[in-house]
Amino acid sequence: MTLTGGCLCGKVRYEVTGQARRFYLCYCQRCRKVTGSAHASNLFARGDLNWLAGAEEVSSYELPEAQHFANSFCRGCGSRVPRVIPAFKAIMIPAGSLDQEPPLAPEARIFEESRARWCESVHSVAGHAGYPPA
Repeated sequence: MTLTGGCLCGKVRYEVTGQARRFYLCYCQRCRKVTGSAHASNLFARGDLNWLAGAEEVSSYELPEAQHFANSFCRGCGSRVPRVIPAFKAIMIPAGSLDQEPPLAPEARIFEESRARWCESVHSVAGHAGYPPA
């Protein structure tokens, strides 16, 4: 299986060849901070990560006090992009960076005890196809 994706500005493009095995929604505070959202949506795959364009635009930040937390992103637009996690022999793929729908559905919500309280009511608010009426 080959998954392709990229960043918002289009400078970074990638492909992951191999098998996506896990899909987690992570509610830990670190993932909420790095995404600026309620949770991170990450696939984990075994295989190879190949940069098709913009490898020189990819930067990473490793949180010094964390054993297994880092973030790879496009320097141009800040979009999260995949990264290799050697300790787990896996590639972490931000689901929102994919060109296509993920090949599997989320299988678990992890670190739920860290979930933001405002996230609990998200399904009870009004939904709109675009911006809400002014």
